[in-house]
Amino acid sequence: MFRLFVVFAGCCLFFANAAEIPQGAHLLLRMLNSVSTRTARPGDSVYMRTAAPIAAGGHIVVPEGSYVNGTVSAAKRSGRVAGRAEIAIRIDTLTLPSGTVVKIAPHLASVDSENSEQKVVTNENTIQQGGSKMQDLGRVAILAGSGGAIGGLADRSWQGAGIGAGAGGAVGLATVLMTRGREVELRAGSTFDVVFDRPIVLE
Repeated sequence: MFRLFVVFAGCCLFFANAAEIPQGAHLLLRMLNSVSTRTARPGDSVYMRTAAPIAAGGHIVVPEGSYVNGTVSAAKRSGRVAGRAEIAIRIDTLTLPSGTVVKIAPHLASVDSENSEQKVVTNENTIQQGGSKMQDLGRVAILAGSGGAIGGLADRSWQGAGIGAGAGGAVGLATVLMTRGREVELRAGSTFDVVFDRPIVLE
């Protein structure tokens, strides 16, 4: 009976002292490899390290530099005419310096923009690239203007300039239709923030 009590007390002490990632905790992750919708496929591995620690109860429960593994669960390239690039990443495991591997499933909260408009758009861990309409219009306008200048010089008339502008605009539109929009780029060294939806016991 006494031995049973000791075992029970020991179990209670273990669970009372077990480190835990609290619900709602944020974790900053840094990419170790690069991932892009240009080449990514579902099932590709994503390797990260924690860029900041997690503290709870006055103690560091997840040290900076811990390894985190993830998986590309979906990827879609940017379309030539319509459709923005998207990639979904599932965070799978956390490996502590002690060697303990813990299954985790936090959701993405934010991501480095990489000088673009890419951002997290849903709770399904999806990162979407922004549109490129203004860039496309600018490209058409530049080519139309270049065509107008060339047409005016060749014909030395406003009519020639108009024909040249129309031809340049057509070339610009064709170029836009043949060119894909911007891709989602998660380069090595870039960071993103994840949030834990439930507490995780680190046994």
